[in-house]
Amino acid sequence: MEEPAPASDRAAPAHDAGAPLRQGPLTAPASRGFVLALAAVLALAAAFAWLDTRDAQRTLRTDVAKRLGDADAALAQAKVREGDLANDLRDAQAKLALLETRLSESQAQQASLETLYRELAPSRDELALNEIEQVLLLAGQQLAIAGNVQSALAALQLAEAKLARFDRPQLVALRRALARDIDRLKSVPYVDVAGIAVKLDQVIASIDSLPLAKDERLPQPALPARSGDEAAWLRALRDAWAEVKSLVRVEVADRPAAPLVPPPQQYFLRENLRLRLLTARISLLSHDDDGFKSDVTAANAWIKQYFDTRAKPVQAVSATLTQLAATPMPTDLPDVAASLTAIRTVRAARERAPGAPAAR
Repeated sequence: MEEPAPASDRAAPAHDAGAPLRQGPLTAPASRGFVLALAAVLALAAAFAWLDTRDAQRTLRTDVAKRLGDADAALAQAKVREGDLANDLRDAQAKLALLETRLSESQAQQASLETLYRELAPSRDELALNEIEQVLLLAGQQLAIAGNVQSALAALQLAEAKLARFDRPQLVALRRALARDIDRLKSVPYVDVAGIAVKLDQVIASIDSLPLAKDERLPQPALPARSGDEAAWLRALRDAWAEVKSLVRVEVADRPAAPLVPPPQQYFLRENLRLRLLTARISLLSHDDDGFKSDVTAANAWIKQYFDTRAKPVQAVSATLTQLAATPMPTDLPDVAASLTAIRTVRAARERAPGAPAAR
C-alpha cells in the first residue's frame, strides 16, 4: 500500500500549470496572525465563559446545599414534631380509651342503679297509700286510747285531701269509706276532754287551801259609830254593854251541824278527796262516763259536807264539780276500721297486679 502524498503535493494539481501563481510577500503571515488572534479571543471568551459557568455552578451548588441543609433541618424538625404529635396522639388515644372505658362503666353503673331504684323505691301512689295508712292508724289510736275525736277527724280529713290529688278509679271505694267515717265522727258531740282535765287539776290543786266547815266564823258585828263629842261615861257604858252582848250568841241554823273533823283526820280527808278526783280524771281519759260522774258527784258531796260552803273558794269548787258532773260524755266512739280495711284492700290489689314489685 502506497503512502499518501503530502498536502502540498495534492493541492498543486488543482492549479493550472500554465497560470501564473500570484502570491504577495505578506499574505501568509497576515492570515496566520488573524487566526491566532481569533483563536486567542475565542480562547479568552471560552475561559471567561468557563469561569462564569464555574462561578454560577459554584453559587448554584452553594444555594442548593444551603437549601438542602434548610430542608434537612426542617425535615428533622418535622420528624421531631411528628414524633411529638405521634406521642401526643398515642397519649390522647390512651386517655380516650380510658375515658370510654370509664364512661362504659359509669353507664353500666347508672343502669344498675336505675334498675335497683326501680326495684326498691316504691312508686308515688305507693308512697301516698303508705302515708294515708299511717294517718289512719294514728286516727284509730287517738280514738281508742285518748278518745280524741277532733284529732281523729283532722287525720281523716288530711287523708281525704291527699286522696283528692289522685284521680284513680281504684281509690273510689277508699274515698267512700273515708267519707262515711268522717260523717260518723262529725256526728259525735264535742267534749273538751283536755279542758275538763285542766279543771279537775285546778280543783285538785286547791284542795289544801279550802277551809273546813268546823272553821267557819260568823261575821263580826258592826260597831256603832262614835261621835267625837260623846261623854266618857257614855262611851264606857256602851263598851260594857257590847261586852255583855258578846257573851251570848244567837244563831239560826239553816243546815245540819258541821261535822267535827279532828286535826289528825284533816290530812286524810283532803287526801281522800284528792284521790277521788284523780280517779275521776282517769275515768275521764278512759271514757268511763259512769265512773267519772260517780267520782265527781261523790267529791262534790264531800265538799258540801266537810268544807265551809260559805267560803267563795269552796263555792267555786262545788260549782265546777256540779258543772262537770252534768257534762254529757259520749259512751260509744266510732272507729276507722272501714277505712283501714279499704286501704289494705287497695294495696293488696296493687301487689297482685302484673308487673307490681314483690312484697318485701
